[in-house]
Amino acid sequence: MRKFGEDFFQQKTKKMIIIGLAVLLVIVSFYSFKSIQYAEQFLPRTKINNINVGGLTIGQANRKINNELSETPFAIRLDDTVWKKIQGSELGWQEDHKNELMGIKEKQQPFAWGIQLFLEKKHQLSSTYDQTKVNQLAENLGAVLVQKNVTRIPTKNATIEWDKGSFVIAPEKKGTTFDVAAVQKALKANLDNGKHLLDAEKYYAQPVLTKNDQNLKKQKAKLNRFAKLKAAYKISGKRVDIPSEELQSWLTTNEKAEILLNQEKVTAFVTKLNDTYNTKVNPTQFNSTRRGSVSVPAGIYSWTINIPAEVAELSAQILKGKNFERVPLVESDVPNVQTNIGKTYVEVDLENQHMWYYKEGNVQLETDIVSGKPSTPTPPGVNYITSKSMDQVLRGFNDDGSKYASPVSYWVPIDHTGVGIHDSNWQSAYGGDLWMYRGSHGCINTPPDKMAELYPMLEAETPVFIF
Repeated sequence: MRKFGEDFFQQKTKKMIIIGLAVLLVIVSFYSFKSIQYAEQFLPRTKINNINVGGLTIGQANRKINNELSETPFAIRLDDTVWKKIQGSELGWQEDHKNELMGIKEKQQPFAWGIQLFLEKKHQLSSTYDQTKVNQLAENLGAVLVQKNVTRIPTKNATIEWDKGSFVIAPEKKGTTFDVAAVQKALKANLDNGKHLLDAEKYYAQPVLTKNDQNLKKQKAKLNRFAKLKAAYKISGKRVDIPSEELQSWLTTNEKAEILLNQEKVTAFVTKLNDTYNTKVNPTQFNSTRRGSVSVPAGIYSWTINIPAEVAELSAQILKGKNFERVPLVESDVPNVQTNIGKTYVEVDLENQHMWYYKEGNVQLETDIVSGKPSTPTPPGVNYITSKSMDQVLRGFNDDGSKYASPVSYWVPIDHTGVGIHDSNWQSAYGGDLWMYRGSHGCINTPPDKMAELYPMLEAETPVFIF
């Protein structure tokens, strides 16, 4: 009985082995058969231009791709309607792709067909349309989109705005305008991928900056700091503050959230500053020795603000974000001209017929003088010492037309018309009302001893106030 059982088990095992070998043989034979078959066909789940060509020969795949991509029209939708339908042949569809298909097939491994049952393999033909015609279609579509965008609601980035005393972020707004470049890109991609529809409504322009943009938040904080700046000019001995509300109105941002200044507004402010304070046309307020504050007319010591240069410098100063006081950049014929003349100058008071020389605020010399007579008065104005020289002969014409020649030991011209300060040994007295009947031809006649003392003190470019 025991022997019978053992024989039965051996026979059953042998039978199972034979069956297993037979099944394995069938599977191997089938797999080998399919491998041989796939030597001439594309492996399963192979897609070319998004078209399934698995199990097809090169010729079959070529026909299927042609049928699906050239005979099925490609539609473009705008405003929920079909704007255009176009056949592949209109775009210069190339019907023969056998060489490129052959290259794709030769790279596949036929014995790997079983693995590819679970893996999708995608390929793209290098050129299926005439790109010149595709580009022309994209260009025409772009022109239509640009025209339609005119009447659509524009997309707006988040921006920084001034509202109720501070800068705030105004949220972005999504519109209905087309992103033209995105639509054109999708058109080409859909054609290449074997799709038959392009819906332009899916490609609206998107905001680049949103209210949550961290850089935008930083710029808002910076703008609020800028809005509180204390900014001023020191000009003609005065402090001129830039009003906070005016400075705030200059601040703005661009589409990249970069802080900018409205250059037209800055230019308008600097222009007004120049109109008010330039000394080429405006008088200078001067604190005189005997008469207090006097208005001295413009003379040759004058300046105007260099508006373009000052606008640039002022803008740069503000964007540093720190409180400041500055002196404007000026233009002048005077070397080293100063908008704030300072404490070193010559003062000539025509009413009092007296002259002072101040250096760093201290009187170095004062003297009575004789100025120009009524017919040739000394012109008032803010002038300066243009040069110095000794032992000169001053020449000109008397009221009757005759010529005169006056030798002087010290000559200090102070304008461009021949007026200057000099010694005058022909005058026997100075001050009072002598100028009315013994006055000069316009120069400042000075006692010889005082002029000898004053001359070495004076330096070229020293301002001279005559009033």
